Amino acid sequence: MPSSVTALGQARSSHPGMASSACCCSPAAVQRRLPILAWLPSYSLQWLKMDFIAGLSVGLTAIPQALAYAEVAGLPPQYGLYSAFVGCFVYFFLGTSQDVTLGPTAIMSLLVSFYTFHEPAYAVLLAFLSGCIQLAMGVLHLGFLLDFISCPVIKGFTSAATVTIGFGQIKNLLGLQNISRQFFLQVYHTFLRIAETRVGDAVLGLVCMLLLLVLKLMRGHMPPVHPEMPLGVRLSHGLVWSATTARNALVVSFAALVAYSFEVTGYQPFILTGETAEGLPPVRTPPFSVTTANGTISFTEMVQDMGAGLAVVSLMGLLESVAVAKAFASQNNYRIDANQELLAIGLTNVLGSFVSAYPVTGSFGRTAVNSQSGVCTPAGGLVTGVLVLLSLDYLTSLFYYIPKSALAAVIIMAVAPLFDTKIFRTLWRVKRLDLLPLCVTFLLCFWEVQYGILAGALVSLLMLLHSAARPETKVSEGPVLVLQPASGLSFPAMEALREEILSRALEVSPPRCLVLECTHVCRIDYTVVLGLGELLQDFQKQGVTLVFVGLQVPVLRVLLSADLKGFQYFSTLEEAEKHLRQQPGAQPCNIREDAVPDHKVALLEA
Repeated sequence: MPSSVTALGQARSSHPGMASSACCCSPAAVQRRLPILAWLPSYSLQWLKMDFIAGLSVGLTAIPQALAYAEVAGLPPQYGLYSAFVGCFVYFFLGTSQDVTLGPTAIMSLLVSFYTFHEPAYAVLLAFLSGCIQLAMGVLHLGFLLDFISCPVIKGFTSAATVTIGFGQIKNLLGLQNISRQFFLQVYHTFLRIAETRVGDAVLGLVCMLLLLVLKLMRGHMPPVHPEMPLGVRLSHGLVWSATTARNALVVSFAALVAYSFEVTGYQPFILTGETAEGLPPVRTPPFSVTTANGTISFTEMVQDMGAGLAVVSLMGLLESVAVAKAFASQNNYRIDANQELLAIGLTNVLGSFVSAYPVTGSFGRTAVNSQSGVCTPAGGLVTGVLVLLSLDYLTSLFYYIPKSALAAVIIMAVAPLFDTKIFRTLWRVKRLDLLPLCVTFLLCFWEVQYGILAGALVSLLMLLHSAARPETKVSEGPVLVLQPASGLSFPAMEALREEILSRALEVSPPRCLVLECTHVCRIDYTVVLGLGELLQDFQKQGVTLVFVGLQVPVLRVLLSADLKGFQYFSTLEEAEKHLRQQPGAQPCNIREDAVPDHKVALLEA
């Protein structure tokens, strides 16, 4: 269904210079910063209906997930709900995607647990500081920095996070208590104490997982509804669709009802969520210091304790949110503004810290529910936000009876699709070298997340620098030696190009003339100019010629400005060959008239 969000994205893409030409207070600039102004004037009752249904569906998914993700973050359950509603209202005004929903996610909750020591004060301060960093990146248009984290690094991180989160919930699924949160210790102690498994928790957890799987499969295999179908068929289809879409809420409610039934009998075989703070969160400034039994921890000490977490949480939050937005924008045929998305996620985290929220980002699972429910605008988030607020005000007493094994089942089923089993096979088939940053990131993330991401990004950067320093070259051994760099030339590549030319043209007997085919070279720097000047001198000393072909205008302008001695260039290879044949004493070039056509064909084929 077309929406005005789509129209806004298309207008942005068709006028790339609009931002620079418009005044900061012009209507176009205001609309760019407040995308709501693009679609609100044309809002319709049909959109309202679809947004309401989508927002309700997402809300029924968000509430149980928020409770579960708070457990992943090592925080009391209410903090998951505190983090689930601010993004709904902020994105209503600032979001450029009709599908995206902001809130707690499994991966972000895992990062919070790593860097906040399961202390709510640290988690709230982390939300504030990471939001400030994200806001600054959006204002300064630094979204391009995210492009330096390659897809294999992201896949390695998400796969490791999936294993860490999933295995971290095994203890709750089996009813084991007092298990270490460090991954390797967690694995060791879980297997060491497997005999202490509580049968009630294990059975209920597995039943919940099975129910979630069945409902998910039903959701994926539902046939489309046609208007000519009988009313009864359409009603039954709608009922099944509602049950499968709200499967998390349905399964958690079922588990809570089972636990309450046992509670009434005086026997409780499950470990329950327990007391959840009632009511809406108080509005207050983030904690810039913490008072403990050992004294007061200052703001500076808190920041030092979180360390690299400030950068990791900020960047991974942006990566996850922008990746989700781009994926659904491509799927539903509209465009997003990446820098505007940075502003939206940054402001969400900053404002969220004033209501005790921990860092949030775009949720792939809930965004998929939103899209599949037929959402038309970001207004669907208002319904989700209101639903979360109502649950905080009226339902927190009922959360007491939710078994932890049921929440563990929700988490495991939510993160399982994040593990991309096909990526290893795909990279092996497409480019095996890309398996290196993926595997480095994947393995090191089990030790420390920041080391895994940093090491993977560093490996990717080294691979990028190596390709820039050692670009591929195509060599044609025809009547004239032709060397064609397959990519641009920059200062790291000059030495490799020089060695290639010397070994093929000047260090052979007799020396050979050379045509440097520069069709793919779009820019050069001063180091390259100096290197080419030295090569021209070397060729002159040997009594042979170096000529250039296919120079693009910016490159030609630079070389002419440098006034290189002996510099000669031609538009086509034929002109260069003709010139070399006419050179006096051209014997070293060893040009054969009958070989020219074959050489042209070989070059074209290359």
